[in-house]
Amino acid sequence: MCERVATTADPHFRNARILNGMAVSAPPILKTLKTKDMIAKTILQQIGGKRFTAMTGSRDFIDMGNGLRMSLARNKTSANRLDIIYDEGADLYNMRFYRRTFSKKTFECKTKDIAVHEGIYFDMLEEMFTMVTGLYTRF
Repeated sequence: MCERVATTADPHFRNARILNGMAVSAPPILKTLKTKDMIAKTILQQIGGKRFTAMTGSRDFIDMGNGLRMSLARNKTSANRLDIIYDEGADLYNMRFYRRTFSKKTFECKTKDIAVHEGIYFDMLEEMFTMVTGLYTRF
């Protein structure tokens, strides 16, 4: 027969709980997407998604909470990083192209801003990216 399981203070205890005197496993905990998690995914979709990644060679996508950071392939401005930050108040984006270098000799990390654009609408993200880097995002 079924064994009785000791209850805990949390009714959704992961291992087991008592329901009508019988031990049953707890329902799986569903992870809900928060708006902070969705911002980076939305930005990537707005700039082209997988097509953007394939066309530009961008990699190392990092969710910054309110934006997206990525490493860029070689381009005309020598920028190797891009931050796209979402401004919730104005519903606009800020783009920061910069070059980050690391010295293996002195272990210093230097950052040089290449281009900073503020107040960009979502439909202008691809165009601004192409204008600064020279990398096309579509055929």
